[in-house]
Amino acid sequence: MPQAISTTSSESTDRSYQYTTYEYDTASLSRSRRPSTRGTTRPHTARPRTGVSTIGIEYQRIICAVSESRGISPTVGLAFVNLDTAQGILCQISDSQTYVRTLQKLMVLSPSAVLISSTSVNPKSKLVSILEQHYDQLNCEVLLADRKYWAEQTGMEYMRQLAPPHDVDSLTIAVGDNYYAVCCFAAVLKHIEVGMNLTIPHRTMRIRYESSEGSMMIDTATIRSLELIQNLHNPKSRDCLFGLLNKTLTPMGSRLLRSNILQPLTDQDELKSRHDALEELSTREDIFFATQAALKNTLDADKTLTSLIITPKQQTLQTTEQAVNNVLALKHFVTCITPIYEAISGVRSKALQEAKRLCHPRMIQPVLRLIDQTINSDTIWASKPVDLRNQRSYAVKSGVNGLLDVARQTFKEAGEDALNHMQDLATEHDLGLEFQYDTPRQHYFRLQVSELEDRRLPPVFINVFRKKKHLEFQTLELLKLNQKIRDSATEVLLMSDQSIQQLILQLHDFVPTLFKISEAIALLDMLSAFANLVTVHSYVRPSINPTLAFKSARHPIKEQIQTTKFIPNDIYSTQTRRFQIITGCNMSGKSTYIRTAALLTVMAQIGSFVPASFATFPIIRQLLARVSTDDLVEANVSTFSAEMRETAYILNNVDAHSLVIIDELGRGTSTGDGMAIALAIAEALVRSRALVWFATHFRDLATVMAERAGVVGLHLAVDAGETAMTMLYRVAEGVERQAHYGLKLARVLPFPEEVISVAEDMAGRLEERARRNKRASVAVVHARRRKLLLHLREQLRQAERGAMNEVVLRDWLKTLQEEFVVQMVRIDEEAKVAREMEEADDEDVGDVYMVGALPVEQSRPSTARESRARSAQRSEQTMLFDN
Repeated sequence: MPQAISTTSSESTDRSYQYTTYEYDTASLSRSRRPSTRGTTRPHTARPRTGVSTIGIEYQRIICAVSESRGISPTVGLAFVNLDTAQGILCQISDSQTYVRTLQKLMVLSPSAVLISSTSVNPKSKLVSILEQHYDQLNCEVLLADRKYWAEQTGMEYMRQLAPPHDVDSLTIAVGDNYYAVCCFAAVLKHIEVGMNLTIPHRTMRIRYESSEGSMMIDTATIRSLELIQNLHNPKSRDCLFGLLNKTLTPMGSRLLRSNILQPLTDQDELKSRHDALEELSTREDIFFATQAALKNTLDADKTLTSLIITPKQQTLQTTEQAVNNVLALKHFVTCITPIYEAISGVRSKALQEAKRLCHPRMIQPVLRLIDQTINSDTIWASKPVDLRNQRSYAVKSGVNGLLDVARQTFKEAGEDALNHMQDLATEHDLGLEFQYDTPRQHYFRLQVSELEDRRLPPVFINVFRKKKHLEFQTLELLKLNQKIRDSATEVLLMSDQSIQQLILQLHDFVPTLFKISEAIALLDMLSAFANLVTVHSYVRPSINPTLAFKSARHPIKEQIQTTKFIPNDIYSTQTRRFQIITGCNMSGKSTYIRTAALLTVMAQIGSFVPASFATFPIIRQLLARVSTDDLVEANVSTFSAEMRETAYILNNVDAHSLVIIDELGRGTSTGDGMAIALAIAEALVRSRALVWFATHFRDLATVMAERAGVVGLHLAVDAGETAMTMLYRVAEGVERQAHYGLKLARVLPFPEEVISVAEDMAGRLEERARRNKRASVAVVHARRRKLLLHLREQLRQAERGAMNEVVLRDWLKTLQEEFVVQMVRIDEEAKVAREMEEADDEDVGDVYMVGALPVEQSRPSTARESRARSAQRSEQTMLFDN
């Protein structure tokens, strides 16, 4: 077996890492034997995380190893082993220079410890630098290990040993060319065996290779801003997508739901299969209610099975006790499978039929027979500590060991003596004592404070503790009896241990099948939770189509929490309407509208129905969002810096299969800079051909982008009066034309009148100044043109008066001509932009009248004539140089 030889601390980088080295043994890994000694230091696997009361967070012991290739385009290998569910996941990613897919994988699986090679720290690799930058987000311990433990041959050997025999061939094919992932798997298993002193029996671990292309990519900023897993304001609140959908009844179903929300499916066949199953569950009430009833009593099968197969190398009284608990929990789980099979016996959809096949009673009969040979038939799993202790003591059948029967008799008599002792005390002191038990104190007495009246508690009672309206205490005699009960229970456990360990070894062969049953129950539980929502709310089945269309779409979370009726809106996007600019005043519903598009897409791609009256969606492979505008105080990052960082990530990763939502970009800087940045980013997103919803207060942005192919302007309607503003929360075509809606909203609120009046006056002056500046900009362009022409005339006069010969003069004139044409074209383009801005401003203040459906300017009837004159002027200049 592998042996640890040293554990030191590496100080070669800015961050201190724990450094661990191990030695190989030829018996298990076919390596050359080297001198070694066993180290006594055991590295920590994770710093504790307080996620118990946080929605969507479940602490699990997950060990990960990471390695990367050398070269410009990094290939990253990852291997994860979940010690709570006995599951191994290998992944190899062709990543970008920012390692976004690697980080997303780490965020989704949330390891408690990450192993990296010592050679990647000094000098520090780019991957290590990226991990350090996101250390707080990853919230895990980083450990260093020697590079030699990332060994492909060792990884393949581990795979052949630990995977079930029927999975080995397909797994070998799946990981065939994924060198880095296999090497990482070797490093992880080495750390578990030696660093953590845990053993994993052969042929018991679920191992699979996950392609990075099989799921939607959602980065951590998008997960946070869309509140997919946690509510931003209150982590304990259920007002998030996970909290809404999590009507699961089993821990396995809850874990599967969280994983699916963070990595929605992109496989069309799998999505259709889930939608078919959900439709069947939601329309056949008998199957739905029977399934819900059968799932209610199911324990956490993954953790139970994992506890059976992953055990410490050194056995203690606690591990012996836990082994009996695990067997009893397994018995309970297996007995729950048949009711689940009976509940779905009449299903027709493919996914549910597969679950029915795995839950068939014949799949569990061998397991039940093995358990019944050793465990008493009337022994069951219990949740209360005293009941569970009693079940453990009588778990193994009588007659196997004569001394076991004697120890049980002693245990029984000691318990009866303790109960008789309580009854004697109650009679002697005329007190209504209650007999209680907890694990630290064992048995103790409890008494309501009111029963004492004015009396003092008799001195025979010791270890007195008041808990609200009760007193809890013991006696010296009870302490002696507790010790006797504990000793006899320990004797029973130790004598039962041999039978229990033999049973566990026999059960190892059936663990892979039981894990598959657990996965089927998890999927059934998740689909049943979706069906629960469908039956309560008006959700519709979405279909896969190149067009994204949600008719009467509703924000799934806000629909549940707001007291008034939610006003639905239509969401429609194709390649000809791929970039949608959403304008409107504050609180009109822009953010809710664009978030609805993203959330409904996620729901559709995890197999759920969506809150709408009609729904179609294309397969989205990447979801990107820039909606948070709060300063990141803890990261010392301003609003503008956060905007630019998140937007840069979007621009670096967006493609035609992406869905992007951007809310109020450019508010963290000056209006001019914000408009310029927003315009440049909008142009880039239009070119990407992604589906984009772009909410903004910059009306000029919508005006400038209106003529671009694929761009559509929308706004949230508002009924604005003199004394009131009514938010209609309805999406309408076109750009918001309501001027100074911020001031109108302020007037509606209890704001000082004199402040509002000054603000309106200043707004008018600023608007007039902006209009003058636009016109001045046109004048500046004309002045530049005049200066250029005057400069040309001066150069021609100098040439006429010069002494250049004919050949040199001709070359000089051609160069002058080329430079002049380039500069004149540039000035003409600037003049065109300046006139467009001036005309847009004139249109806003009403200098446009309508003839039919076309706007015609009153003040510039000769624009076409002037354009022809300018063209003639350029032609004359060209002819001049040609001559």
